Amino acid sequence: VQLQASGGGLVQAGGSLRLSCVVSGRAFSRVAMGWFRQAPGKAREFVARIPRRGGSGTYADSVKDRFTITKDNVKNKLDLQMNSLKPEDTANYYCAATERLYVDFTDKDSYDYWGQGTLVTVSS
Repeated sequence: VQLQASGGGLVQAGGSLRLSCVVSGRAFSRVAMGWFRQAPGKAREFVARIPRRGGSGTYADSVKDRFTITKDNVKNKLDLQMNSLKPEDTANYYCAATERLYVDFTDKDSYDYWGQGTLVTVSS
């Protein structure tokens, strides 16, 4: 399975960015997906996740009501719409996929496939 993330960049506080992740090599509808992020010197942390079928996502408290995760099983694409960005959102963002069931989808160790990361920098 290959994951290709894109959409990162430099934005001012209060601005918006949309990250995308394209998946190939596996039926997209068979994987649950998530976004994680890692700031310099910090551990990789959960941002958002969405089930195989798409629909409603689950979010970290720090991004709830600002970020929206969507999964398009026709276009094989995962998006993360990020609004009202804050300097503390600055990090490398990674998309991840898993075929596992009944796991903690907020735990990075539940995911088997990872994208290469896309850098988001929010200036104050």
